[in-house]
Amino acid sequence: MRLLQFVPIKLTLFLVFGILLGNSIDFGLPLASATALIPFCITLFTYLFFNKRRNNSNFFGIMAMLTTIGIGVLAVSFSEPKNRPDHYLNTNFQGNHAFHVKVKEVLKPTAFSKRYIVSVLALDSLQVLGKVQLVLPNDSIQQGLRIDDELLVVSHFESIHPPLNPYQFNYQNYMQGLGIYHQLQLSRGSFVLLENPSKTVYGTAAKLRNSIISKLREKDFGAEELSIIQALLLGQRNDISESVYTSYKNAGAVHILAVSGLHIGILLLLLQYLLKPMERFPKGRTIKLVVMVVLLWGFAFLAGLSASVVRAVTMFSFVAYALYLNRPSNTFNILALSILFILLVVDPKLLFQVGFQMSYAAVFAIIWVYPLLQRLWFPKNRLLRKVWQLLSVSIAAQLGVLPISLFYFHQFPGLFFVSNLLIVPFLGLILGGGVAIVFLVLLNVLPDFIVRIYDSLIGWMNSIIGWIAQQEAFIFTHISFDGVQLFLSYLIIISLVLVLPRPTFKSIFIFFIGVVLFQSWLFYSIWENRDKEILVLAHQTRSSILLHQTGTQLNIISTDSSRTTRLANDYRIGARIKKLEHGPMRNNYIWQGRKLWFLDSLGIYPSASPSPQYVVLTQSPRINLERFIDSVRPKMLIADGSNYRSYIARWEATCKKKEIPFFYTGEKGAYYFDLNIK
Repeated sequence: MRLLQFVPIKLTLFLVFGILLGNSIDFGLPLASATALIPFCITLFTYLFFNKRRNNSNFFGIMAMLTTIGIGVLAVSFSEPKNRPDHYLNTNFQGNHAFHVKVKEVLKPTAFSKRYIVSVLALDSLQVLGKVQLVLPNDSIQQGLRIDDELLVVSHFESIHPPLNPYQFNYQNYMQGLGIYHQLQLSRGSFVLLENPSKTVYGTAAKLRNSIISKLREKDFGAEELSIIQALLLGQRNDISESVYTSYKNAGAVHILAVSGLHIGILLLLLQYLLKPMERFPKGRTIKLVVMVVLLWGFAFLAGLSASVVRAVTMFSFVAYALYLNRPSNTFNILALSILFILLVVDPKLLFQVGFQMSYAAVFAIIWVYPLLQRLWFPKNRLLRKVWQLLSVSIAAQLGVLPISLFYFHQFPGLFFVSNLLIVPFLGLILGGGVAIVFLVLLNVLPDFIVRIYDSLIGWMNSIIGWIAQQEAFIFTHISFDGVQLFLSYLIIISLVLVLPRPTFKSIFIFFIGVVLFQSWLFYSIWENRDKEILVLAHQTRSSILLHQTGTQLNIISTDSSRTTRLANDYRIGARIKKLEHGPMRNNYIWQGRKLWFLDSLGIYPSASPSPQYVVLTQSPRINLERFIDSVRPKMLIADGSNYRSYIARWEATCKKKEIPFFYTGEKGAYYFDLNIK
């Protein structure tokens, strides 16, 4: 199938290019508007006043391309806070203020706090807009906040901290991709929960979902089974335990836990089958279409109208319309239209969200690759044919999301096809039965025997997933995969898909060029690491960690090795480390001719000269720092995360008085030792 023969596909690619261009270059709102309006006006003027030239397809094709690129640039400019005068970033928001905020989303809580995304309605007496993260201590409010709750807050905005250690997940960039630049850290008594807040459709959906969850909790479901039911049917994953989530991730079935295109597609097929008798009535097909779309959006409402559900229902609403027109083969147009006109134009930042990328990559790959796999082999045996069809869908979807998955998550579940073969055929039964249970529990007529049957069904699914996840030999983890590899891997996959049905010189040439470039980049990355030596003092609370990289080996020196696992894995993936070594912390080291002392809680330090270039204060040593500096005369003092925060300010003031550089990892992140300090 030649994808570029579809006009919406072409326009979508141009729109994506425009969004990437607008995200890379700050055009400003006037110039961004001009990039969209000028080619559009030229096209309109030419069509109206030079009517005879309207059949010039090349001219109108170029103008359509430029207009669509301009729309992408303009959409990004409109989404930038600085181009919106009423955004709080364009006000004097520094210092303490009275904020009126409204809860938009409930995030998964941590061990110490509850977190929410809230929209800012007012700053003092000024009406503003914008989203921030709200953080509440666990003991500050008993029930927690709900969507649509409104608060009056007296506090100040804090920046969301960047990662403190190398190759750590950048939560700051992630939140900025969602349009969130600051957070409000509240304490007991610093806010007031307002009565009678305004209602929104999202709050109504959340209220209904919470009511369903409360009713389900009254039934005799197991804790793990109930958490999976909430994720499958209601889009609520906050109650899933870490062990269960890890099992689904390692089995390659984590997509089952997120209400997305897979679930909505299965529901559409079920509705298409169940509502087929309606076609016998006058206008039956039209009524059937309306009922299917209403029910799909009803399910989205039950699932809380999350972004992923809205995307999926939008796309499959187009698919339902295509089925109504008897044009299901036009799915590429449907996919492109749902991206182009409904989603990316409204919110261009979606393009940079992992869920959006994986969802559309999977659906696109299924639509494109699945028919090719069916043409490669079409078994005559009915059972074998069904197995091959399921396997083809799984392979196509995994092929589409593999580069993205490796780039973001750095692991590959080798038995993904087994979990999909065993679970996906029954997912329609699980979803259909689950929807029926939701309606029965809302009507308070859910029989206990149905509860036991469905609980057992979910339990069997968890057991199968758990067994697959235990096959650790087939789980490939800690895979280093960067942006260049992401681009080149998609080049290889696309050219390979083009080669398989009809090999041409061009497609074969592109495929081999992609393979050569991919291998060349790997060799270059290995060569670049060969002579690299880096010494880093990492930030870790209640522990001291020193990372020493020499080539592709990483030595991890720490006071508590049990607290180094995640930090070491992040560094291992990001720096392409092949070998890890662990060692205990000593009080003094020599690195590249520079002396490094660790001054711990005992306050004991070597008395030999010459003076050390670096002194690391760790485990809150009780010393007279001013006297220590006069005696030892270090070139630089560094405090890691194992020290009391109350000591840090005192040490920093002393160093400032003595004119000695001071570095605290809790504020500035990990310290990279510098050879320039003599």
